[in-house]
Amino acid sequence: MRITDVRTIVTCPSRNYVLVKIVTSEDGLYGVGDATLNGRELSVATAVEEHLKPLLLGRDPDQIEDVWQMIFRGTYWRGGPVLMTALAGIDLALWDIKGKRAGLPLYSLLGGKTREGALCYTHASGKDMSEVEDNVRKAIAKGFRVVRAQIAVPGCIGTYGVGGAREASNAKWSDGGPLPPEEIWEPSPYLRIIPRLFEHLRTQIGDETELFHDVHERLSPIQAARLAKELEPYHILFLEDPLRPEHKESFRLIRQHSTTPIGMGELFHSKYECLPLITEQLIDYIRCDIGHIGGITEARKIAAIAEPYQVLTAWHGPGDIAPMTHAANVHLDISIPNFGVQEMVFFPDVVHEVMPGCPAYHDGALWVTDAPGLGTDVDENAAAKYPYQRGYLPVVRRTDGSVYDW
Repeated sequence: MRITDVRTIVTCPSRNYVLVKIVTSEDGLYGVGDATLNGRELSVATAVEEHLKPLLLGRDPDQIEDVWQMIFRGTYWRGGPVLMTALAGIDLALWDIKGKRAGLPLYSLLGGKTREGALCYTHASGKDMSEVEDNVRKAIAKGFRVVRAQIAVPGCIGTYGVGGAREASNAKWSDGGPLPPEEIWEPSPYLRIIPRLFEHLRTQIGDETELFHDVHERLSPIQAARLAKELEPYHILFLEDPLRPEHKESFRLIRQHSTTPIGMGELFHSKYECLPLITEQLIDYIRCDIGHIGGITEARKIAAIAEPYQVLTAWHGPGDIAPMTHAANVHLDISIPNFGVQEMVFFPDVVHEVMPGCPAYHDGALWVTDAPGLGTDVDENAAAKYPYQRGYLPVVRRTDGSVYDW
């Protein structure tokens, strides 16, 4: 069996996705992976089509590890978000082929089930505390046992996680397409309101529901240590991404001042970036994006490294990665021993039309079927109905006009 074609499919059913379809010499046997990098989709599509496809044609798709090593180590300019996302799309497609060829779901190839469904969480946000509380209660009513809570920051525009993109849509249009929306953010009001939010939620909702919060890498080390310490009384599941990935050594400062659990890894691109945080036990949850770290092959190694250090997984699962990556998340979740919790989103119907087979939600957990491989697919005719539309992630500025981290 050989790889006979590698197709890059760029489609926009509600938002942009980049898919990789690897076709084999065995009649009807193909695999589909996700290579979506939000805001830089075409850079990944070009990497796959122009640079990686020629390396794959004629190869044996069963040799996943060798293909992975060849793509990762076979270039002097290795790593980074573009190349690792491209590699993830290929890796997922090859695992999909392997499962289909064996007639087994991916989790079976990874060692079989260690649990049934994967405990998952949803997002609850609002412009004020009562609205956040209301949305947390709605999530609980849907069966969620874990909820991430975000609140609009007073005096700021377009707070992350609160649906502020429309509020911040003040960017000019240049050649007929949109430019990045600009948000305004300040650390002082943020640091004041977040502890108050969780005090309110614990008072009104109680302790049974697991709650947590996403900082989105916006704090300095001392600010993050302060926030983690002030959140201790509310026993959150973890504080998500408190620092930029460049500041790994500063997680020691947070640990010295707080017992609040820490989750980190959304912006990591390989096992090497995870190592110091895991081996020094500076975090409690590793939450890489399988679609940005080279796929299943790298994710299972990261999970294995984390296991003896009692670090749990919490793979990234937002709406800007396709159902193939969501399926890969859950197949790993139910096959590894150190699973923690899984982020999820409810996709609009148009996404299911183009990419059927997304994991199903019920009873607070995500479930995959026993379909061979990932259990997902792409309808290329449906995908063609939704062409690429240029889009960007927001740009954040402080109130003095200086650029800050989104």
